[in-house]
Amino acid sequence: MKRLSLTGWIFLGMAAGIVLGVAAPHFATRLSLLSVIFLRLIKSIIAPLLFATLVYGIAGTGSPKQMGRIGLKAIIYFEIVTTIALFLGLAAVNLVRPGEGILLEKTAEEAALKPPPPTLSGVLEHVFPASIIEAMARGEVLQIVVFALLFGAACAAIGPKARPVVDFTASLAEVMFQYTRYVMYLAPVGVGAAMASTVGSKGFAVLVGLGKLVLTMYAAQAFFIVGVLGPVIALTRVPLKPFYEAVREPFLIAFSTASSEAALPRALQNMESFGVPKHIVAFVIPTGYSFNLDGTTLYLSLASLFVAQAAGVHLSLGQQLLMMLTLMLTSKGVAGVPRAALVVLAATVSSFGLPGEGVAVLLGIDAVMDMVRTSVNVLGNCLATAVVARWEGVEFVPAQAAVGLNR
Repeated sequence: MKRLSLTGWIFLGMAAGIVLGVAAPHFATRLSLLSVIFLRLIKSIIAPLLFATLVYGIAGTGSPKQMGRIGLKAIIYFEIVTTIALFLGLAAVNLVRPGEGILLEKTAEEAALKPPPPTLSGVLEHVFPASIIEAMARGEVLQIVVFALLFGAACAAIGPKARPVVDFTASLAEVMFQYTRYVMYLAPVGVGAAMASTVGSKGFAVLVGLGKLVLTMYAAQAFFIVGVLGPVIALTRVPLKPFYEAVREPFLIAFSTASSEAALPRALQNMESFGVPKHIVAFVIPTGYSFNLDGTTLYLSLASLFVAQAAGVHLSLGQQLLMMLTLMLTSKGVAGVPRAALVVLAATVSSFGLPGEGVAVLLGIDAVMDMVRTSVNVLGNCLATAVVARWEGVEFVPAQAAVGLNR
């Protein structure tokens, strides 16, 4: 048991919560306090983490001019593909509607903070913060992101004079990574309590909904690979068989470990052997780990709408599009955070007045979904290096491209 990983403990907590919810539903419903405490700790991560990672991510690269032509092409490609992934997830969750029938409830605090129906002018005005301190205190994610983007750009513009500030944000980001790890040690208890409370009050309907969500997630990710990345390969004339040989091993490493970092060394090596110039590989893949999270962004759109459906909250098309914009912005820069998708999802759910209980319930099956979204992230970043290389006029040699990749 001492060797059991955190993921294993989370699965045990989930299983124990389900059993307790079935066997002693009245007692199980009283455990919701533990899940609320866990979710409050998760929310405490959001503001400092987003600020630190975004500012350091922008200012740490130096002058935007230094990114050059390759950086601009990579960013354009990243944004196009991740936006497609978001809307694919949105379409899938609206088609299958896996959250219907669960009926999660808000806490008294969440109910008191119910946001008014948004208008276009109100949304545009609300995006820009009057006070960053107030925005952080209220958990206004878009305001934090906008401030961090402008603040990071200002740091990059003045150069060496901003070095102490940039170093501080780098240190703050590392501290928040460690803080997140500490909070995640409580995840088995938080997940177990959330599952016990939910099953105890809602019955097996929640388990059916979670099963539908997992199947929808895997089907949507498979469609994304075939229906989106496949045409990209064809349009950019990337040789399919050598590319498959190059990405097979890092893809499987990412799927089996649910860790993009574990697959990074082999991905760098294989894409260079595939024929992508070293300077493109060295820039695009690490940058893509923050800006090109295809699998994660697809999951986030699925999960956020799942919580809304489970809470019985109808979101108009405009509200869903605003949520997609929020996800697109807040998902940048937190790839190194343990359970990064959970942090982003918690921020988005809070911003739209949805019950935080849904995040804790989703954490119980997060490991299963993390495997597929992480492997798609790695696949998407490997393809991004090939696309940028083709954009730069690089010609691959199909016969020799994959030689020695899997030795």
